[in-house]
Amino acid sequence: MSPVAASILGVVLLLGTLAFAIIRPKGLPEAVAAVPAAAIALAAGLISWHGAGETVARLGSTIGFLAAVLVIAHLCDVDGVFRWLGGVMAARSRSDPGRLLVLVFVVASLTTAALSLDATVILLTPAVLATIRRLKVKPAPHVYATAHLSNTASLVLPVSNLTNLLAFQASGLTFVGFAGLMVGPWIAAIAVEYLVFRLFFAKDLVKPEPAEQEQRVEAVELPKVTLILLALILAGFAAGPLLHAEPALVAAIGAVVMAIRAMIRGQVGIVSVIREANPLFLAFVAALGIVVDAATGHGLQGALTSLLPSGQGLLDLLVLAGIAAVLSNLVNNLPATLVLLAALGDHPHAAPVLAVLIGVNIGPNLTYTGSLATLLWRRVLLSHSTSPSLGRFTRLGLLTVPTTLVAAVAVLWAATLI
Repeated sequence: MSPVAASILGVVLLLGTLAFAIIRPKGLPEAVAAVPAAAIALAAGLISWHGAGETVARLGSTIGFLAAVLVIAHLCDVDGVFRWLGGVMAARSRSDPGRLLVLVFVVASLTTAALSLDATVILLTPAVLATIRRLKVKPAPHVYATAHLSNTASLVLPVSNLTNLLAFQASGLTFVGFAGLMVGPWIAAIAVEYLVFRLFFAKDLVKPEPAEQEQRVEAVELPKVTLILLALILAGFAAGPLLHAEPALVAAIGAVVMAIRAMIRGQVGIVSVIREANPLFLAFVAALGIVVDAATGHGLQGALTSLLPSGQGLLDLLVLAGIAAVLSNLVNNLPATLVLLAALGDHPHAAPVLAVLIGVNIGPNLTYTGSLATLLWRRVLLSHSTSPSLGRFTRLGLLTVPTTLVAAVAVLWAATLI
């Protein structure tokens, strides 16, 4: 097969896989399309069995880490962490929608950073919806905040997003080094996002009359042990390099300890723990990696490499982040990350890798299809009888994505000069 024909077939397989993952007909898992697409790529010779094995091996620790984090987030939910957070937001907001927005920003940012964007979308969003209904405030600012912050607030730690794990591996940084470079862009992006939200939703954030705002809020028990275990896991991520322990190992140990505790207390069973690790989604990630390599391994990767800027100046980093943001909305941010990191070469400098990460994490706030998390957020809202507006989502994205992207990249560039 000629390189052109191989590239065309590979791109068709990739686009078909992504279309299925976005639409998910009859609720079928993403792996239903991704695994056969990977098999076709192998059968057609677009990628060798050895090459596919190397791809899966390269993604192995990332996939294992993802499984552990999914379990940890689920066990936090089982023990009432998100009910407690909802109670805290309801009590501290005093029925003021503006105060509630601040609290949602803080809680969603920390949840995304510590437990990944999936926890914010799947577990925190329903808690925010329940809080909104309890306080009888307008929902739009707060539910759109959970979507945006699941993406924007995932910049700071390697554990916050699957794209982060891929970038972390490519960057050559330690856990602490990664966090040290990204904490500035994380704060800058969230701050700009908040300012845009305050202006965009000004009418929805008007404080109601005193007679309308008194709502009784019942206290929720603090899940102290689970929060302590979570803090220990995060500390383990930071201390792991000193003990030569990979983040995936630390996460796995934490997930096992939390699961044993939950099973002893009768909160979960072994089957539910395995189910929450989402083996089919893990298979999707592995198969997608094979399909991406098959699609880009016949000339497309080289062509993309020639188009990317090679410097580390502010303009170069902005261009990289812009390309990443656009590509994430065209083909979804996970394959965009795989493609762009491969195009950067085997041993890229940390700054270009992190600029790409900023683009693929912030860019999906522009369209529903930019990330699987945003699509999942929409499904969560619909399942709770709340329908988001595509027009409003897009208008908000047009305001937030360019501003947060520029702010985050500028701070990253400044951090690399220190």
